[in-house]
Amino acid sequence: MNSVFLISDNVITSLGFTTRENAAKMREKCSGVMLSEDSFISPIPFYASLVNTPLLEEAFGSLNAQAEYTRLEKMLITSISEALRSANVDPSSDTTLFIISTAKGNIDLLEERLKGRFPKERLKAAVMAKVVSSFFKNPNPPLVVSNACISGSVSLLLGKRLLEGGRYKNIVVAGGDVISEFTVSGFQSFKAIGSGPCRPYDEARDGISLGEGAATVILSVVPGPKGAIALKGGAVTNDANHISGPSRTGEGLFLAINGALNDASLAPEEIDYISGHGTATNYNDEMESKAIHSARLEQVPMNSLKGYIGHTLGAAGIAESVMATYSMKHDILFATAGFSKMGVTQPVNVLSDNLEKKVKKVLKTAAGFGGCNAALIFEKQ
Repeated sequence: MNSVFLISDNVITSLGFTTRENAAKMREKCSGVMLSEDSFISPIPFYASLVNTPLLEEAFGSLNAQAEYTRLEKMLITSISEALRSANVDPSSDTTLFIISTAKGNIDLLEERLKGRFPKERLKAAVMAKVVSSFFKNPNPPLVVSNACISGSVSLLLGKRLLEGGRYKNIVVAGGDVISEFTVSGFQSFKAIGSGPCRPYDEARDGISLGEGAATVILSVVPGPKGAIALKGGAVTNDANHISGPSRTGEGLFLAINGALNDASLAPEEIDYISGHGTATNYNDEMESKAIHSARLEQVPMNSLKGYIGHTLGAAGIAESVMATYSMKHDILFATAGFSKMGVTQPVNVLSDNLEKKVKKVLKTAAGFGGCNAALIFEKQ
């Protein structure tokens, strides 16, 4: 079975347009979650992490695109282009595949101000993905993963398994979502949006902060330089418990964690760091803490990055995995923005400050509406 390596990456969020820019802001504990008063999105002001539109247009403009693209397509194409700059990968080769992760795709095209600007077919995630892969002249039909908030993590695991099968040499895994009227109103109907910037695992948490952005990982069977990061294992489960909420016991996420550890042939005590999901909703953080206890990982340092970049939905699993691998390469674990006092009944080792630590093996967790769960294991070679 082939080993699968992360050979290049990029993250675009409110904090910056490269992985390095995002990391620099997180080191400084700078949050991109701000109060938005955009009445086109919501008549009620809300806290969110929004990508700077003029900077996006400038970055995308440098690519000299010959067609018109949606906001999400611009984010994805810009992110993929940046990741390709430092990878010896031909995106137009038939041995390269594109996997696109998104929760809602071009959902903003439903808004009145955008109606008629693009064909209705662009609302379909498969069409959007083809538009993106066609920009890079890739001959293969792209795959789309849309499984709520675990979409990005599932995409990475799918890429790993396809590479292990030997059909492809490289897979471009990119995820993204935009903040739209549809998205915000949906989370508001669940009363899930926090009254301020989100506070993962904290006693005073009261909901999520939405975020938008795009993230890319290029997976390959060809290892990078010394210290390369390998995707060693993963697992996906579903609680089959409730139409939207997670299981209160955390059993589904525990099964995903346990499955990922088994897939990577690791014991719990070998994990050095956990990149948590940490949405700052009461149910998610409580459930996640129970799952981590069940897996005997409660002493392992962990954080959530959503206090910095919000919940980026289809990009979340990819963006947070990229930042976890940055931590592995640079021996730095980021503080959990917004966290000050433990607010879950099963205490876990949440980082309230940056921590310099050598990290070799990392667990990434993810959970989503409908009780879907995912876990990934990364290892520094």
